[in-house]
Amino acid sequence: MSPRAPGPPVLEVEELSLELGIRGRWVQALDRVNLRIERGEALGLVGESGSGKSLTALSVPGLLPANARVTNGAIRVMGEHVLGRSERELASLRARSVAFVFQNPTTYLNPVLTVGRQIAEIFERSPELLDTTGRAAALSRLERRRRARHKSIEYLRLVRIPDPDRIVDQYPFALSGGMQQRVVIAMALARRPHLVIADEITTALDVTVQAQILGLLAELRRQIDMTLLLITHDLGIVAQLADRVAVMYSGRVVESADVRRLFRAPRHPYSRALLLAVPTLHGDRTVFRPIPGSMPAITDPPGGCRFHPRCPEVFGPCAAARPGVATVEDGHTVACHLYGGEG
Repeated sequence: MSPRAPGPPVLEVEELSLELGIRGRWVQALDRVNLRIERGEALGLVGESGSGKSLTALSVPGLLPANARVTNGAIRVMGEHVLGRSERELASLRARSVAFVFQNPTTYLNPVLTVGRQIAEIFERSPELLDTTGRAAALSRLERRRRARHKSIEYLRLVRIPDPDRIVDQYPFALSGGMQQRVVIAMALARRPHLVIADEITTALDVTVQAQILGLLAELRRQIDMTLLLITHDLGIVAQLADRVAVMYSGRVVESADVRRLFRAPRHPYSRALLLAVPTLHGDRTVFRPIPGSMPAITDPPGGCRFHPRCPEVFGPCAAARPGVATVEDGHTVACHLYGGEG
């Protein structure tokens, strides 16, 4: 990985709180979320389904659902404020700075256009991406299309698609799920974004293809210094790709640390439970320890620490008060009554 360049963090999320309108009332879905990603860094955001990972990710490029409203906090991408922008301004931000790679590529790709045409449209709409000299805008339409096709093949090659000169003219339905996901990654990178957000992008793929996609992302991080926000429930993916990890539970970041430090010495009981739930091999048997209970519904959360009904270390204040965030080591924070902290 190349040395960090001076300048603002690629992403800063500060004290972000968000509500969802559900059945005629507003309920809290995110509770004072804090995240920070430097250039070239990969942050894994992990937790069970319903923990708020995807909602946090969608807030960054301004893709929140219509029933969501931000009640507190700030989001900055390359120092540029996101909240309060018009839809036109957010669309410009997404085009310039943030690329989102979704879980299911078939819902993102247009079935009636070849993959090359879909990538080429990015360059035709933003001709400055064709070169860095500023001369592309003065090219004829035919020349821009020719160059856009050439760049499309170049990006297909970047994401390790075999025979890109042929695949560029294929339709999405002719490609496997893994190949489609590579095309979507190519489309994301074509915009030269400051930040790539990958939301559970291997979930729909079989194990072999998952490994290939993860290997590709690791290679791209080294090759182009890609900055990545990785949304996943799989700690194995975090261990393979991320530098740091933030663990979410019921709308709140409960622990944040360097990946090695968290895997070696998790502090929050939920983080420990997640690690124990990872399947391991013992002889010819696969063993895992599921976390008792389930994620609370955001429409009826428990008081105090939201994890306390499932926590094996619950004690006096857990049910009564929201735990504060404590710094247990440099760069390692935890929101748990076991460590004190300020609410």
